[in-house]
Amino acid sequence: MTSWTRTRSACWLLAMIACVAALTASTARAESPAAYMQGVQNELLAAQRTGSVTAFSDVLRKHMDVPGVGLTALGPHARTLPKAERPSYYNGMINFIAKYAAKTAPQYPVASAVVVGQGPGDAGGTNVDARITLRSGESYDIRWLVVKSGTGYKVRDAQVVGFWMTSFLDDLFQNYITENGNNPRALVLALSR
Repeated sequence: MTSWTRTRSACWLLAMIACVAALTASTARAESPAAYMQGVQNELLAAQRTGSVTAFSDVLRKHMDVPGVGLTALGPHARTLPKAERPSYYNGMINFIAKYAAKTAPQYPVASAVVVGQGPGDAGGTNVDARITLRSGESYDIRWLVVKSGTGYKVRDAQVVGFWMTSFLDDLFQNYITENGNNPRALVLALSR
């Protein structure tokens, strides 16, 4: 094999690797926030049908921006929660939300959840709008705040009937901490029960 042939073969190999890498990257980025959220909604519908806490917690662990939501919910108390205790806090927060979802899901049986649009959102995220239709025929709109995470997305918040859900979590968690001597560990213990 001549030097020219080896160089040409190496160039072709590098070009092929670059093409595969580009195709892989473009495939990973090809999914829009709206398409991502449609998939998340489908997973949430499946969790609602099972009605189990585990099903909801699995969806939350997979799709929620856990550190973003969790630290925001602690507000000024976030800096006083030791980093070593954050995993316990995050697990407790997920279980708290999943238990609430499993408990209230039967009251609002969803027939369909359809993404209807997307646009710019806060904090560099994307708002994804969806129409939720209950089995009763009633419908309402929900706005998801989706943020980039690596090559994909995570859900940072949801707005239902004009109210952002993390605001409720913030108030609930921060009030609990304040009522318990401004100690975020009290919240971690309560969430672990």
